[in-house]
Amino acid sequence: MYKNHSAFVYILTNTTNTTLYIGVTSNLAKRIFEHKNKVVDGFSKKYNLYKLVYFEQTDSIVSAIEREKYLKGKKRSFKIDLINSFNKDWVDLSETLF
Repeated sequence: MYKNHSAFVYILTNTTNTTLYIGVTSNLAKRIFEHKNKVVDGFSKKYNLYKLVYFEQTDSIVSAIEREKYLKGKKRSFKIDLINSFNKDWVDLSETLF
């Protein structure tokens, strides 16, 4: 039987805030560590995306994936507005969370 577990949708950017990456995880601290230490090859490693500027917690991985797809389908301006409403200075939230 499938059990609901909390999950996270998050947005990363680079030092200059020019590229955005949207991801999903069930362990935000571990996943951000992986991004910061370039553990996994891929988009975030290629574009040096390590700065956590937005996240939201959902009640299941399924709802997190749905939210990720929704956000990925939105225009960049929508994503920027979302980040600004949550973190207007675009500081690295992982510095205070973990």
